[in-house]
Amino acid sequence: METIFTILLIIHIIAGSIGLLTGTINIIKKKGDKAHKNVGKFFFYSMLINGFAGLVISLIHRNDFLLIVAVFSIYMVATGQRFLSLKQLHKEQKPKTIDWILTYTMLVFAFLFIIYGSYLLINKVNFGIVLLVFGVVSCLMAIKDIKVYKGNIKEKNYWLLLHIQRMVGSYIAALTAFIVVNNHFLPGIVGWLLPTVIFTPLIVKWTKQYRVQI
Repeated sequence: METIFTILLIIHIIAGSIGLLTGTINIIKKKGDKAHKNVGKFFFYSMLINGFAGLVISLIHRNDFLLIVAVFSIYMVATGQRFLSLKQLHKEQKPKTIDWILTYTMLVFAFLFIIYGSYLLINKVNFGIVLLVFGVVSCLMAIKDIKVYKGNIKEKNYWLLLHIQRMVGSYIAALTAFIVVNNHFLPGIVGWLLPTVIFTPLIVKWTKQYRVQI
């Protein structure tokens, strides 16, 4: 079991490093061109591998921090990629089974994060704040998925906006994990939430910039 753990840890670290590098490149570079798409493929697969490796690792040796990041990252990058194939939901296109599985699985985890986070806060454990933040954000996104799947859409390019939001969200998860693991200076709660505080305004900016109303 320890050998499997070590192999998965190496895969997790390598994939996470590639994800951070490619994610940073695509955040900085021009969006939508061929280079962006090619780099994006590396980001998608590396983050997916990183997430699943992290998920298994967190189950082998219980690690709540890694579990949260892994689940959140898998959901974000997977739905972000899937929305590129769901461009006609406003014209009676139906989501696939995998789309519903991703969304409802995240919704279940979101409620668990909120419940466990509330329990920790009641017991004066600050990590509960992190769980509540990730839980509420995940819940809101899953609810957004359901609305979009049912055709409740207000933007022509909803798929692009959701793609951007989810991919940047996945990058935030990877950066959060990197900072938390290597943080020796910042208070724990700051390390956890700093990437979210920094990049959420960018998500808002790009959403406004690329939004095309129906």
